[in-house]
Amino acid sequence: MASCAFPLLAQSIFPPSDFAYFHSVSPLKTVHRSRRKSRRNGAIILTMAAANAASNDAGGVNPTKLVTFLGKGGSGKTTASIFAAQHYAMLGLKTCLVIHSQDPTAEYLLNCKIGSSPTNCTDNLSAVRLETTKMILEPLKRLKQADARVNMTQGVLEGVVGEELGVLPGMDSIFSVLEIENLVGFIRNNVSQKNNEKPKFDIVVYDGISTEETIRMIGATSKSRLYLKYMRNLAEKTDLGRVASPSILRLVDDALSLSGRGNNLNGRTSSEIWDYLETTLTKLSSVFAEPEKFGCYLMMDPNNPMSVNSALRYWGCAIQAGAQVSGAFGITAPDSLIALGETVENNFSPLPCAFVPYLKLNNRLNWNEIMVGNQSEGARNILSETNNKSLLNSVKFDPSDKSVKLFMPGFDKSEIKLYQFRGGSELLVEAGDQRRVIRLPSEIQGKVGGAKFVDRSLVITMR
Repeated sequence: MASCAFPLLAQSIFPPSDFAYFHSVSPLKTVHRSRRKSRRNGAIILTMAAANAASNDAGGVNPTKLVTFLGKGGSGKTTASIFAAQHYAMLGLKTCLVIHSQDPTAEYLLNCKIGSSPTNCTDNLSAVRLETTKMILEPLKRLKQADARVNMTQGVLEGVVGEELGVLPGMDSIFSVLEIENLVGFIRNNVSQKNNEKPKFDIVVYDGISTEETIRMIGATSKSRLYLKYMRNLAEKTDLGRVASPSILRLVDDALSLSGRGNNLNGRTSSEIWDYLETTLTKLSSVFAEPEKFGCYLMMDPNNPMSVNSALRYWGCAIQAGAQVSGAFGITAPDSLIALGETVENNFSPLPCAFVPYLKLNNRLNWNEIMVGNQSEGARNILSETNNKSLLNSVKFDPSDKSVKLFMPGFDKSEIKLYQFRGGSELLVEAGDQRRVIRLPSEIQGKVGGAKFVDRSLVITMR
């Protein structure tokens, strides 16, 4: 949701939009329709799956898409994640559901034991549970191998026993990012110049520890760029940095090369390496604004006002982190759909909205019936959409009024702070425990003259 649209991929992993299943319709209006026969939807799904298989046979290599859900605890994020994973798998897309908690709910809903390595649950659907105590071991092994080659720690690192290391606060997020990168391949797909390797999965659905941690992970690449800038100054302008940085960069490069993800930085000057890292972070941060590569959806219980308010807040926080939110889902009993549909649609417009089917957990679930049922149609339409033109840009520039309009749902004016540290070329926006830098076009650069909050947007006048 940036001021200018990022280029979309030339080829989508999804079937063509002219299939009848993807017709444009307000998802919430599906509750007014008469029930269609399940076999009709089933035939459409089979047709779409065949189209996807034909695309794969044609030799096209599409990048893996990451999908995740944001919402208050207990709002149905795990249920929505499993629903989405089942949806993509039934389309013939190789899908991996990634669970990062010890909660057994996913195992119950899938009727499948989930381990620390991908386990096949149904056709095209695998599931894995991330456990940080195990994820520590592989990066440590690679560092030891790299250190054996460059001899930076002179054997000290070799004496570290990974199996006796515990998990410290913050390590869950760090190692989950590494594991998601291993499954999705953002660096491989968006930075590497040569990438002919077919990805293991078409879709990775991530059900994280918490929404706050997921938003931090989304914004990590864009926020890391400023840290990288200061680290580069330290490395290039201090005696300690000039001595230590070449060895550290070589160790990191060797570790990445051993994992098969390295770009082989040997032979490059330190300046070229820093430039490469800056370019890498820039490209990676743009991924989260491209719906074909990253699907981010809000989840709520419409019967719970706090759940709805939290979803609105997380919408604003996700925008602050640099993500494009593509839709909003509610989970509720069927007899409440009509009464609550209008409320959800009014709060989250212009996002497309739909309901995820209510699941009765007293019996074993039949996902084939659930997915082809009439109540699933609206949600499946949204999950399959990758180029919704109705979504708002989060930043709009108006040179005629010399103003900037920031779409910030979930916040009021008192919660937003504006800073300028580099003259009038940038605007730093702080809200929702997130900071975002807005680079201003030359024709409206200047000092902040005033600001007003209008219809969930902050309008800033420059002078």
